[in-house]
Amino acid sequence: MSILDRIVADKRIEVALRKQFFPITYWEASPLFDGPANPLADRLRASSSGIIAEHKRRSPSKQNINSSLSVIEVARGYEQAGVCGMSVLTDSKYFGGSLEDLTLTRAVTDFPLLRKEFIVDEYQLIEAKAHGADVILLIASVLSRTEIQQFSSTAKSLGLDVLLEVHNLEELEKSIMPTLDLLGVNNRNLKTFEVSLNTSRTLAEKIPNDFVKVSESGISDVTTIQDLMTYGYQGFLVGENFMKTTDPGAAALDFIRKLKT
Repeated sequence: MSILDRIVADKRIEVALRKQFFPITYWEASPLFDGPANPLADRLRASSSGIIAEHKRRSPSKQNINSSLSVIEVARGYEQAGVCGMSVLTDSKYFGGSLEDLTLTRAVTDFPLLRKEFIVDEYQLIEAKAHGADVILLIASVLSRTEIQQFSSTAKSLGLDVLLEVHNLEELEKSIMPTLDLLGVNNRNLKTFEVSLNTSRTLAEKIPNDFVKVSESGISDVTTIQDLMTYGYQGFLVGENFMKTTDPGAAALDFIRKLKT
């Protein structure tokens, strides 16, 4: 069983337990549930940098990235740096995140927030909305076309943007549908955790221009983004490169300044 398979299996158990303790009506009563839409896709289209900064304490491939900073510190730093939005890891077992991280971030920032999670049930979309998310991630490799259609339609009804993540042409072709807003190409193979930016370059021309193209993982320098922009990418998910520093916000600011000059 691959790391991805283990994560998804554990996630299904976790969600089943959460549904027993917190019914959907509980989350629908959240003060954040009826919050206004804050589309990430629009921010990226209007941006010259397209940076989506990430908060990530650890990962299965790197046990500790940065656990010393509070998510509030990181979020404020990213917003001051001028990023387009922020990705918040909410998986606890493998990434050290939580839904509380999402709520804390929403309390101190105004930019779009992505709930970075392994979505396997519509229930998680309700959770995302109730905790202040503006965007949800759907991973094509763990979902059927029917599930992608169902989950993305529900997300749109909740006022959430949908970022669909693919790793190859087969996943892309099974997933394209009008209920998506952003199409992300993950340069990291979630089964082996190997990274190749050629994944984004190869799939770029296959992604219809109706969607905002986002490149994810392995982005550590300005020249990489400049190169990917020529392939039509407007969004760039950067996490580890910022989080491995003592001041992710300052790192993001320096990165964006270099990109703009």
